[in-house]
Amino acid sequence: MLATTRHGAVAVLELQRPERRNALDLTLCREIDAAARAAVQDGARVLVVTGQGSSFCSGADLTGVYGDEFLQALYGMLHGLTRLPVPIIAAVNGPAIGAGTQLALACDLRVADESAKFAVPTARNGMAVDAWTIRTLAAVAGHGRARRVMLAAATIERDEALACGLADRPGTLDDALAWAQELAALAPLTLAHNKLVLNGGEDDAVDATFAACWASDDVREAAAARSEKRAPVFAGR
Repeated sequence: MLATTRHGAVAVLELQRPERRNALDLTLCREIDAAARAAVQDGARVLVVTGQGSSFCSGADLTGVYGDEFLQALYGMLHGLTRLPVPIIAAVNGPAIGAGTQLALACDLRVADESAKFAVPTARNGMAVDAWTIRTLAAVAGHGRARRVMLAAATIERDEALACGLADRPGTLDDALAWAQELAALAPLTLAHNKLVLNGGEDDAVDATFAACWASDDVREAAAARSEKRAPVFAGR
């Protein structure tokens, strides 16, 4: 259901349910959560999430989404991705519908190919998404578009997503991987701090990551690299 591959400091998580257009079920949600945490623990500095075939993720698997166990697994996975201390790029290789849009929003950046589109059609099926999803969509894409998506069940196509910030760059998985390699060369402690602040981390935690950056070997490495006219090599400590 999920394949994880390493490209140096970058780990790629590929959803592999093409027969269900990579719809999320209980097992896949748990696998994404476990694989993402394991990749970070194994030293990955950037994660890339994508889907096998022609869909990024078609949403929740409607054959079995109605139980509390699935909802706990889904939101545990989504919110868990936002708490990981590394950047996560969604390589949106096709439709990201419902939980697919949620998965893309749980990532920090989104690269969208020509077939990418986003929608949260809960108003068509009587379901609901949590407040984090709606507020994050509004913060990323703008309140006007979020209202169209949530109140009129509208779809945002790739070009509109790029124009409003829901997608950050056009491109394929290869483009997402190239960007991820660039991010992997940046200072890990700084990226972790910045992500924590952007995602509304608690003040005590933010203060701790701020202090850790200024006390790190990496900040001294950057100063040395400037004086030596070379690129810094960050160790994340």
